[in-house]
Amino acid sequence: MIEFAEIVAGWPLSASFACAVAAQGLRAGRRRIALNEALHELRRPLQAIALASGPAGAGSAPAVESSVQLAAAALERLDREVNGGGLRRPPETVEMRPVVEAALRRWRSRATLGGASLSLRWRAGRAFVVGDRSELGQALDNLIVNALEHGGPEVSVDVRLRAGRLRIAIADSGRASRPAERRDTPAEVIGRLAGGRRRGHGLAVVRRVAADHDGRFALRQSERGSLAMLELPLTGERPTLVA
Repeated sequence: MIEFAEIVAGWPLSASFACAVAAQGLRAGRRRIALNEALHELRRPLQAIALASGPAGAGSAPAVESSVQLAAAALERLDREVNGGGLRRPPETVEMRPVVEAALRRWRSRATLGGASLSLRWRAGRAFVVGDRSELGQALDNLIVNALEHGGPEVSVDVRLRAGRLRIAIADSGRASRPAERRDTPAEVIGRLAGGRRRGHGLAVVRRVAADHDGRFALRQSERGSLAMLELPLTGERPTLVA
């Protein structure tokens, strides 16, 4: 018969082993999330390249070029997650209007295929933030595609200054406003087929990018559409102009 003292003596070791197993599982879970986000960041620009290279995206060389740059940045992150090591690129002063306009160019073909529209209203002058240009572009891509896939056909991007911050608001007109004849377009069908594989990685990427840039992110959804707001702190610095 096993003595009570022997059982009690084994408790500390068992507890330590259980804690070690739990910690290992937690690390594995975090790594899986990081890898899935990295894969998602790579998948987005590849989709944009495919769309820009098709008939609806004819003449979209700038969209392809910016998508290739984002894909390269995503590959760098995936390499860091898989193989370890490597350094993130140092932050730089980024003028935001070209970044926002490039994101709209990348997804204009997607909007056209789905019978949707993309519009930009810029009321922020020359606005600069400090951060990673590629990560900011990835965040915007996810917000625009989220509006196109889940929201209404009219997607607007409104950018303005607010209390020392740059506010980027992306709104859609709600799924109910989609014309019935446009609900079975190629883009709509592809979106529905991909629905079962979605795990919310896109919005997780946006939240991470906002946190990494000392910014804020909020999403409001209703029957009349969604409103995503990304706020980033402005910097007073300006890039050096080279003659």
